[in-house]
Amino acid sequence: MDHHATLLARAFETLTRDGVDAAAALLTPDFIANIPGAPAPLHGRDAWAIGVRNMLAAFPDLSITIEDAIEQDDKVAVRVRFRGTHGGPFQGIGATHRPIEFTSLELYRIEGELIAEEWVHPDIPTLMRQIS
Repeated sequence: MDHHATLLARAFETLTRDGVDAAAALLTPDFIANIPGAPAPLHGRDAWAIGVRNMLAAFPDLSITIEDAIEQDDKVAVRVRFRGTHGGPFQGIGATHRPIEFTSLELYRIEGELIAEEWVHPDIPTLMRQIS
């Protein structure tokens, strides 16, 4: 794994092992999150943390694995696999306690040793089929 992909792997591991605040420390203070369907990019660590906390509340045992990574200059593209159990409400659906597994294609921009921006495209239709 190249340098930027290693940083992302560390961020995902930190998130699942040490929590949202520890992972947020690996983001630039002015971090930008580009989320499908959002009317505008989200700005800052706090905005990122809200979305991640919601996801972890719905899938408390979530694991994240980088399956592929391609780096160029200050960017790294990854194919990520999420696995977990639906243990809390998600998009209006109460906990089903069913296992979930879905992928996401993600692009990150790195500044120094911190993650500065993300563009994520999770396979939400596959996730929703598993909990509906």
